[in-house]
Amino acid sequence: MEYQAVAKNIKMSPRKVRLVVDTVKKKNLNKILSTLSLMHKRAALPVEKAIGSAIANAVNNFKVNREVLSIRDIIVTEGARLKRYHFAARGRVRPYKRRTSHIRVILTDNVSNKESRIMNKEETPGTEARKIE
Repeated sequence: MEYQAVAKNIKMSPRKVRLVVDTVKKKNLNKILSTLSLMHKRAALPVEKAIGSAIANAVNNFKVNREVLSIRDIIVTEGARLKRYHFAARGRVRPYKRRTSHIRVILTDNVSNKESRIMNKEETPGTEARKIE
């Protein structure tokens, strides 16, 4: 089964958040949390909070053991852009956009996936009836 958490409107560019996410994406869950706590990037804290929230959702809402959880995917998308202006010489303005990010963390437990696959194979009707004798 999959468990997820979404952190919306993080006031940071998605490009900068993806730098942090790509470094920790394919690692062990405990190793990811220790790496993020020691990382010197500003985006590490929101990513760590989103992962912690997904773990808490799985443990508290679905009573899953924390040791069986692994990260399936971390997706960073662009949120709303805030339009801002720098005032320039001669009465001009220079527009820029303050970008925001949405971080979606998807966790999975491999135990229930294997059990559900076994059940689906057993539930398929007529597999033995199709054999030609």
